[in-house]
Amino acid sequence: MAQKNLLPMILLGLINIDKKTGYDLKKDFETEIGEFWSVKHSQIYLELKRLENAGEIKSTTGFYGNKIEKTYYEITNKGKEHLEDWLKSYTDILSVNKDEFVLKLYFIKSRQDPRLTDLLQEQYRLRSKKLEHLNERMKLVFPTKESKNENFGHYLILDHAIRREQEYVNWLEEILEK
Repeated sequence: MAQKNLLPMILLGLINIDKKTGYDLKKDFETEIGEFWSVKHSQIYLELKRLENAGEIKSTTGFYGNKIEKTYYEITNKGKEHLEDWLKSYTDILSVNKDEFVLKLYFIKSRQDPRLTDLLQEQYRLRSKKLEHLNERMKLVFPTKESKNENFGHYLILDHAIRREQEYVNWLEEILEK
């Protein structure tokens, strides 16, 4: 089954928060959105062109700050309507999680397979590092109760990611101890 292209909705949502450059959007994917959605840098600019051609965003190019030419994107009323319609819609299909580690585990048939321990240890290292990063992001982005309430959806996503990674780390620790 083909996956929906949700990049336009992500970009509309981010631009709806505040006008942004393509670089700003790329940074959002590296810091916040990247915790649950990945995209190639080039895809961002292609989608920005499509959204602008569709009249859902508009761009303004000029010299800002230290005389660097930048293009800022702002959401239009048409874009806001499209975003609002999407936010109110629901789907009854769960997304498929593509996890190369899990796929490799599937093909390892024996507990004595010499690749198994290295695979598990490397995943444990990666997941522990990610968990540490997520906990640091939580402290940085949501240091107070007020900051959590001001962007509650974002807080919930980060909390979910921390819980998911903690469970993954716990599971790996349990498997490695056996």
